[in-house]
Amino acid sequence: MKKNCIVAQSGGPTAAINASLAGIIKGITDSDCFNLIYGAVHGIQGVLREHFLDLTKSTPEFIEALKITPAMYLGSCRFKLPGMAEDVTLYKEIFKVFDKMNIGAFFYIGGNDSMDTVDKLSAYADSIGSDIKIAGVPKTIDNDLVCTDHTPGFGSAAKYIAGSIREIAYDTYIYDVESVTIVEIMGRDAGWLTAASVLARNPKNPAPHLIYLPEAAFDEEAFLSDIKHLLHTHQNIIVAVSEGIHDADGVYLSATSAAADKFGHAQLSGAGKYLEQLVKNRLGIKVRSVEVNVLQRCAGHMASKADLDESFALGMKAVSLVLDGKTGFMTTLNRTGNSPYSYELSSVPVCDVANKAKAVPLNWINNEKNNVTDEMTEYLAPLVLGEVSIEYEAGVPKYLDISHLL
Repeated sequence: MKKNCIVAQSGGPTAAINASLAGIIKGITDSDCFNLIYGAVHGIQGVLREHFLDLTKSTPEFIEALKITPAMYLGSCRFKLPGMAEDVTLYKEIFKVFDKMNIGAFFYIGGNDSMDTVDKLSAYADSIGSDIKIAGVPKTIDNDLVCTDHTPGFGSAAKYIAGSIREIAYDTYIYDVESVTIVEIMGRDAGWLTAASVLARNPKNPAPHLIYLPEAAFDEEAFLSDIKHLLHTHQNIIVAVSEGIHDADGVYLSATSAAADKFGHAQLSGAGKYLEQLVKNRLGIKVRSVEVNVLQRCAGHMASKADLDESFALGMKAVSLVLDGKTGFMTTLNRTGNSPYSYELSSVPVCDVANKAKAVPLNWINNEKNNVTDEMTEYLAPLVLGEVSIEYEAGVPKYLDISHLL
């Protein structure tokens, strides 16, 4: 008798995570190897609460609409499973639900913390001799998952950042007065998304003039010197900074206390505002800061077609690997060329990914620590290519109905 499967999403939203969900649904439907497809609402917590949507009869039209709908159709959670050595109660509850629903495979789409969940569930399944397959599908705009060239969601967020920086430049250049505009971009420990601001540049537009990533220690005096030097040749300076920039001692510039969340991650906000006050007080020129914040995560109207296509393919790949009998893995994308851009899909044991982070290589940051190199631009360029056709309703983008999350 065919078994059923569950798919869920976790962590922060992106413009592409639903494309991975669409790929999983398509792969399962095409294989005809499972009976029912359940979508757990609000991640692993949805499993514990037995809150499911039936995705079994998803039509081709629904799958295509899902692919271009941003954020998370199934909702999300930020829930950390305890280690098995601490308490196995939740594991027993989860697998009790799996058994009750005759589950043969569980697919979890998410970032670093979600892969931690996949790793723990895989280890528990192995410890009890369960044959349920546990699969991880990557996503994160931070692009900080190891063992994969880049992560689904990053390309679309990078496209949004590049487009927004270019539009900010157009806004800024119209004034005949010296000014500094500081754009704060998400990135606690990894500066990939801030680095993507380099794609805003073209022969007619040098902005952003300065780029600061958390991988390199931030020096306030050097920053002010960089600004003053550029003002000799540029009237309007645009600066891209990661929210997680810090000094040589590791102290965040954020104006907040950087309290930790349940996963131990610093809660950052305020680096741009801090630098705005610094420039205002020390240089006395017009300055403003812009915090892009959540806008960069789910801009479906500026999604990268390359990103959505790869996300969909990684979801399909997870299904094929499960059907081959694999478990405890995360699907990966391995770049095989830049000119032309090409890649291969594969997988790695999820234990090689969980609780690890990929930083920007230091040799992709210039010696002055205020810009990125050509290698970074070459790496980023293919990820933002292609536009997605979306439907509009009353002048604004029309996406799938998510009233089931309300």
